[in-house]
Amino acid sequence: MARIKEFDEDAVLLKGMRLFWEQGYEKTSMQELVSHMGIHKGSMYDTFGDKHSLYIKTLKRYSEMLEQSVKRRMDVTRSAKEAIRMLFEMAIHQREEFPEGCFLVNTAVELAKRDSQARDWVHLNWASTEQLIRDLIVEGQQSGEFPKTHNAEWLSYYFNNALIGLRVMVKSTTNREKLSQIIEMTMSVLE
Repeated sequence: MARIKEFDEDAVLLKGMRLFWEQGYEKTSMQELVSHMGIHKGSMYDTFGDKHSLYIKTLKRYSEMLEQSVKRRMDVTRSAKEAIRMLFEMAIHQREEFPEGCFLVNTAVELAKRDSQARDWVHLNWASTEQLIRDLIVEGQQSGEFPKTHNAEWLSYYFNNALIGLRVMVKSTTNREKLSQIIEMTMSVLE
């Protein structure tokens, strides 16, 4: 007879994600994960697999959370420009229960060169962001909100790169005015 889990799998996964996010993959030991997540080592392996499997599951969960958050906020935006600005503002106004910066950016910097699964998750998410931005730019161009002089695909690369850079900046500065000015300058490309 299978044992009944005595913990909320998603809550425990979020605790593991937070620890990886704060410390990185290499610096985080299995013992730290077990302790931080509040479960037994056997339960950890039975539920999440080894450390690498857990890490990939936390990346997947982070991606889902990010997508849900963007979707919720997109539902209340009134224009393509407002939606693009919202993506940037999300990067600097993160919820307090999570570390500063972006878990995907951390993964790209730490693991993407040597871990194909981590690299695939990063590329998948960045491609998704580029597609979202490209769609918003096309929408803005069709409605007359943006000039049609720029290539929407190239602009999506530019804006995604700027967004990644902003997510890195968030980790290294508390100067919100500076971050806001970066957003303003980036958005001026659409004028």
